[in-house]
Amino acid sequence: MPHQPIITGSGVEVTPLCDAVGPMGPSIRRPPAELFPGSGLPDEPWVLHFHCYLLRDAADRLTLVDTGIGAADSPAASWAPVPGTLAGELAAAGVTPAEIGTVILTHLHSDHASGTVAEGRPVFENARHVLQRAELDAAAGRMLDEVVTPLKDQLHVVEGDVEVAPGVHVHATPGHTPGHQIARAGELAMTGDLVLHPVQLADPAIRYLYDEDQETAARTRADVLAGLRAEQAILATAHFSEPFHRL
Repeated sequence: MPHQPIITGSGVEVTPLCDAVGPMGPSIRRPPAELFPGSGLPDEPWVLHFHCYLLRDAADRLTLVDTGIGAADSPAASWAPVPGTLAGELAAAGVTPAEIGTVILTHLHSDHASGTVAEGRPVFENARHVLQRAELDAAAGRMLDEVVTPLKDQLHVVEGDVEVAPGVHVHATPGHTPGHQIARAGELAMTGDLVLHPVQLADPAIRYLYDEDQETAARTRADVLAGLRAEQAILATAHFSEPFHRL
């Protein structure tokens, strides 16, 4: 079942949807201290929660942030706990895929975007899919062939900071991937993989092994978190055990 929603100061209801829970598969699993060098994390399994977010504004327009890990044969199958349960989470929230008007993809890693397509067809048939230009330009392999290409005319490609639905903005936050973006609704920031582990809240300089550009990611993380902390914002995270974290 979905987590309890919160309502932002701008009147947007945000419901966390838990697509999956589990550790990384052996193909990419590393000790936490190796994943986050200098963190001092103990040698215990890192269990990830895979959260997506459903946004409903005052006019009942629906936006989905990220689409999870997808089916058992999705591009995430080599390392993530497939299949994802996003469809069931949406149904439990009383929403069908056809009702979603906007999908924001924070980035094109397989655990955030593979649920966009099923059996070669877009799952959210009536939705614009918001993606940063830099992320689209870097798309390759199965994510390009099996996720991006089937979306065709449903892609809404942006550059930088843009309002993509009433009261919902995206902000470019490169580093984890070239075109990583976060989404904002009022005081709530849906952070994708800007922050992977709570240890990075205490020290944003702690790097993550699978950031594509670790230096840029650390700089972006520090800058964005400083701004969000100054606002006393609420984070809606992708992989923490609890979805919401008040700064």
